Amino acid sequence: MSTATSTPKKTRFTPARLITAAAVLVLLILMLLSTKILTGDEATNAVPGSFSPASFAQEKFASEIVPDIEQRATDLVTVHEAIAKDPDAAAEQYGVVSGTSPVYSVKFTGTAAQPDANGQMPVEVEGMPSDVAVLVQMGPAINGTSIRDATGKVQFSQFKNQIDYQNVGAELNKQVRDTVLAQVDMATLAGKEVSVTGAFTLVNPQAYIITPVKIDVAP
Repeated sequence: MSTATSTPKKTRFTPARLITAAAVLVLLILMLLSTKILTGDEATNAVPGSFSPASFAQEKFASEIVPDIEQRATDLVTVHEAIAKDPDAAAEQYGVVSGTSPVYSVKFTGTAAQPDANGQMPVEVEGMPSDVAVLVQMGPAINGTSIRDATGKVQFSQFKNQIDYQNVGAELNKQVRDTVLAQVDMATLAGKEVSVTGAFTLVNPQAYIITPVKIDVAP
């Protein structure tokens, strides 16, 4: 008895099949070319109804928050004297109360020292007492929420939850670092005259830690 051996059937590539395969290949290439890889923030924005703290900060910082702080800014010595005389009256006249602490928008000119290990630059301001430190946050870490809270226009009620509210503060600080401090040569500041506009939250009356929205360095 003989056993029949089957021979695999060869696939015939007819012109129609070749055309179909080519069309599929072209379609796949077009799909790959049109595909955009989203960053974390872009992916968040792509979800309907989602909120991006980074986008909020980018939109509001230069267009609304900085101009508002500049408009509100009062001479630092004037603010200090008001605080020393009557903290409550000073907060009502010059500050924006956020939680239990007032936030002040200020401006001043003085002589800069080299930033310390915490990224805080001491500035000697004429008219300020020697026992009150004036410190400007120069990064890379920017702490606190003074920029978020200085105008009174960024309120917790605007956000879905506390996390978004906190993240907006952090993203606004990032805007300070990336758009304000990035323009300053830290290594050459010591001994130079600087003019600063910014905001601080009154926590320690012996040290005003100011987050800047504008720094001008004299030649």
